[in-house]
Amino acid sequence: MERRDVRDLLERVAAGEVDVEVATRELAAEPFVDLGYAKPDLQRGVRQGVSEVVYGAGKTVEQIVGIVRALVSGGQGRVLVTTLDPDKASAVADGLDVPLDYRELPRLGIVGGLPEPDGIGQVVVCAAGTSDLYCAEEAAVTAEMLGSRVVRLYDVGVSGVHRLLSHVDDIQAASAVVAVAGMEGALASVVGGLAACPVIACPTSVGYGASFGGLAALLAMLNSCASGVSVVNIDNGFGAGYQAALIDHAAARR
Repeated sequence: MERRDVRDLLERVAAGEVDVEVATRELAAEPFVDLGYAKPDLQRGVRQGVSEVVYGAGKTVEQIVGIVRALVSGGQGRVLVTTLDPDKASAVADGLDVPLDYRELPRLGIVGGLPEPDGIGQVVVCAAGTSDLYCAEEAAVTAEMLGSRVVRLYDVGVSGVHRLLSHVDDIQAASAVVAVAGMEGALASVVGGLAACPVIACPTSVGYGASFGGLAALLAMLNSCASGVSVVNIDNGFGAGYQAALIDHAAARR
């Protein structure tokens, strides 16, 4: 049951539309479902404000279908499935009773559609190059799924920094910025020097041999001299988008 569902239930009790005993039974329902291979968390949205997200890699089609079904049956209106390969996504869609919106570039599956934005501002997602878009889109769609309005600034890497500088107004108006880059990872430091908000740096595995699969970008971002830059793991667009959305909603939650 998501936080908004609990609030709706309590408001209906206060209005006399739902019996107290009925509401008690709903709230006392087991906070997770034991499927044997997984225990989908039905009350994560109540505790954390964000409902459970399904990590698709390493799971079978049957397991993903079972988890999504359990979450939907438990009252979760929207479900995000990450790291979902196209072939597996097609099979998952066939196994569900609800539509699955699959985004191939970021390998994301969405059940329930995107919500209307309800954050305090906008999340800006900057991608250094077109080769980084798989990770940037994972961050962008994740933030949208969590209720943020997202502005995408793509192919704005430091090899042509004037492209980034033409969007300074968007960056300075953001409540959080995600900077996605491979190669040497310099984009995060440049963005950090322009933004008045937290910057989440996300290194990608894009680059030549000496980039060591994203390790060079990761280390460069960790050593950024720009204040206000934090770093997620290599290719973790989901983590970057999640963090940005939390920042975007922080004032509203308080």
